[in-house]
Amino acid sequence: MWSLLQTNLLLFILLYSCFTSAVASSLFPSSCQLQRQFHLNGMHKSGDVILGGLFQVHFFSSVADLSFTSQPQQPTCHGFYELGFRHAQTMAFAIDEINRSSNLLPNVTLGYTLYDNCINLGIGFRAALSLASGQEEHFILDDTCVGTTPVLGIVGDSPSAHSIAISSTLGLYRVPMVSYFSTCSCLSNRQKYPAFFRTIPSDAFQVRAMIQILKHFGWTWAGLLITDDDYGLHAARSLQSELSLSGEGCLAYFEVLPWDKDKDELRRIVNVMKKSTARVVIVFAHESVMINLMEEVVRQNVTGLQWMASEAWTAAAVLQTPHLMPYLGGTLGIAIRHGEIPGLMEFLLKTRPTLHYNNSYGNSMVNQFWEFIFQCRFSQASAGWVEQGGQLCTGQEDLENVDTEFLDISSLRPEYNVYKAVYALAHSLDDMLRCKPGRGPFTGDSCATLQSLEPWQLVYYLERVNFSTSFGDQVSFDENGDVVPIYDVMNWLWLPDGSTEVHNVGEIKRSAFRGEELILDEDKIFWNFESKKPPRSVCSESCPPGTHMVRRKGEPKCCFDCIPCSEGKTTNKNDFWSNPERDHCVPKKTEFLSYHDPLGICLAATSLLGTFICAVVLGIFFYHRRTPIIRANNSELSFQLLLSLKLCFLCSLLFIGRPRMWTCQLRQAAFGISFVLCVSCILVKTMVVLAVFKASKPGGGTSLKWFGVTQQRGTVLVLTSIQAAICTTWLVSSSPFPHKNSQYHNDKIIFECAVGSTVGFAVLLGYIGVLAFLSFLIAFLVRNLPDSFNEAKLITFSMLIFCAVWVAFVPVYISSTGNRADAVEVFAILASSFGLLFTLFGPKCYLILMRPEMNTKKAIMGRGK
Repeated sequence: MWSLLQTNLLLFILLYSCFTSAVASSLFPSSCQLQRQFHLNGMHKSGDVILGGLFQVHFFSSVADLSFTSQPQQPTCHGFYELGFRHAQTMAFAIDEINRSSNLLPNVTLGYTLYDNCINLGIGFRAALSLASGQEEHFILDDTCVGTTPVLGIVGDSPSAHSIAISSTLGLYRVPMVSYFSTCSCLSNRQKYPAFFRTIPSDAFQVRAMIQILKHFGWTWAGLLITDDDYGLHAARSLQSELSLSGEGCLAYFEVLPWDKDKDELRRIVNVMKKSTARVVIVFAHESVMINLMEEVVRQNVTGLQWMASEAWTAAAVLQTPHLMPYLGGTLGIAIRHGEIPGLMEFLLKTRPTLHYNNSYGNSMVNQFWEFIFQCRFSQASAGWVEQGGQLCTGQEDLENVDTEFLDISSLRPEYNVYKAVYALAHSLDDMLRCKPGRGPFTGDSCATLQSLEPWQLVYYLERVNFSTSFGDQVSFDENGDVVPIYDVMNWLWLPDGSTEVHNVGEIKRSAFRGEELILDEDKIFWNFESKKPPRSVCSESCPPGTHMVRRKGEPKCCFDCIPCSEGKTTNKNDFWSNPERDHCVPKKTEFLSYHDPLGICLAATSLLGTFICAVVLGIFFYHRRTPIIRANNSELSFQLLLSLKLCFLCSLLFIGRPRMWTCQLRQAAFGISFVLCVSCILVKTMVVLAVFKASKPGGGTSLKWFGVTQQRGTVLVLTSIQAAICTTWLVSSSPFPHKNSQYHNDKIIFECAVGSTVGFAVLLGYIGVLAFLSFLIAFLVRNLPDSFNEAKLITFSMLIFCAVWVAFVPVYISSTGNRADAVEVFAILASSFGLLFTLFGPKCYLILMRPEMNTKKAIMGRGK
């Protein structure tokens, strides 16, 4: 539709130009004349450079008879819009402020020509053409045809549809437009709109802001309502695309609101909303359309909805009534960035009508405002008014005595964008005029001059403008002509007295470093629900662990059923679990104490280290086997003890790695037999020390015959054989076996060795404990015997460490599960083995290596004195 409109407009311009040229050449050889002068509502101020502006100062327009039996009359506007006039006055204020500034454009006076578009595309287009070509009926041409254009740049227009049409035409001549309210994402197309800029974020960012809010509250199921225009259609397209790409949610329904009051269509749309399970409704619409919709919502009494408003109606006072607040209370909306403009109130209060207005610029908007506010008429337009009892305007009325929205500057949002747009043009012009000749950006390094400014030259500087407002906001445009995006998040608060307050609860902005950032103060948000909490709006609740999503046929992806992972599996049903996204089932992760895990690597390395130290000590003892200190401490039992400790260190490796049947059976048997062999050697050494001491006394020589070498070997063998018998009985009756345990974690399998018989394992540990306790008890009793004959103190200390480790092991092992239990047992094996190794052999190695003078028979015999 728009491509056809653009084509027609271009044809109109071409025909207009050709016809003007023909008239000029035939009637005025050295002049030209406008084919027709448009009759518009406007404001004008002279200056060295003129800026144009397009604003919505009237709500409605009417077109006279178009039968073409007589000359068509100009369209007329009615329904004065105070806020639209305040937007125009904000531009006038900004230009006045710039003219008073000594830093910005110090030697240039800015002027303005502002027109009313009456929210009508045809009138807005007439106004744009008038700005581009001027309103003078007759132009005298000189020989050079040089001079400045009627306007250098335009602030506006407001509706996206207007900006699309006007920028398509004026963009051909590179006349820059800086809109303060057109948000359609289509206007970011630089190929179609090369001279278009805006100080309001694009709908593309507004859509992403909406999605950020949806994501923040977990709303994945929402309805969408839009108006049937470029604003609504492009917003809907962007929202659907972003939801599809992000996967953050789905649309329960998508409806286009009618412009007119089509009751049947509105009834159908509200019925859809009423039947839907979506509790969140996103609306990209203008406030006039929302009024029609809310009438039907009230009629059907549709409550319990969370409304999300686009910037077009977030601050609409006409909807903030006690009648509508039971339905719209708690609305969250995206609003244009709020700003402060110092001095604006004083400027507005100085507004005065123009009693002698130049009609070449149309009707005076200021005079129309004055007539609307004070309900009076000026004599020029008062025919019949006085006769009906109306008052004449004097121009001396006082604005301070009138209660009007025009003077309410508590929330300057579109006005702040107008203010930034004017300053963007002014800063660009200032940069252009500060250009140094010979260092300019144009052909031949030239610069623009005040006497021959071209609009396209200003476009170059607009693309590079960068400044900060007095409020602290940075203004610059990206490669698409879009401003750095930032929005306020607003909430409709329903106060106890029935009044309404729209207050700021956060902001969303985009930065180069953090991307899109949503900041919300949730404590300030009013929720219009009994729970006073955010509603739940999902099509299907998230699947619990162990189930996966199966989409419902013909429904959006947010609607699904949750199917247990065990369903549909013929074998190993318990070996499957849902993935983190819950969209399909995967085999459960199998966990065990692995050689690839940091813990497994540390334990294995420690085990090998202990084995290596044992081998080193064994080599030292073997090399010095004939020295007194080795011979005095029963060298044969020492060698047996070192070999058994080496087996203790090595048996811990069986607890690391994937459990298999042979490793499960061998690990506990190797552990039990190795430690019994070790403790048996210590027990026999302790008994030998006691026997030797008794033999040294008179009449005690017979005690040694019971503890000769043969008896020592036999005792160790018998004690170890008993443990071997216990292990054999355990393995034959109920041996350990590999077991996949899902009891502790639903989402993974703990692969462990089940002990088989708890009694067997308890007897194995108990037997080791009995031998260790006997060794500790005997060594403790003989600890005070002369050092020359025994090592009872070292054995006492080593057995104390050994018993402490294994007493602590039992409760920790019982409370641990899976690979943690294996790690606990390995740690106990290594800790007790290192304790025995260092306490029993550390002092002897020190004497052998570091104090060789002590390793003599004389020194050993002398220590007992």
